[in-house]
Amino acid sequence: MRANYGYTDGTGDYFVIIDTDKCDGCGKCVTACPENILELAEDDYGKVVARVRDEVRIKLGYLCPGFNPGCSKREINCHTVCENEAISHTW
Repeated sequence: MRANYGYTDGTGDYFVIIDTDKCDGCGKCVTACPENILELAEDDYGKVVARVRDEVRIKLGYLCPGFNPGCSKREINCHTVCENEAISHTW
């Protein structure tokens, strides 16, 4: 299942998508995120997976630089540490 966290406004779509079928709950993305956006939690089926913290969802586009415009320039980011390629961004 793909969990979409974020929003759409007049400037674009700001969603972090986590494929919970691919996520193994290792937590590497949580520690790699410099903005402290991600956390580990149980999904509806009792599996521990990564997700976007509730308190940052409505300001995700401001806090997270996005992958292509920001994080791709960093050697370590949520994409590079996720061996299962479970995380993607819409911006």
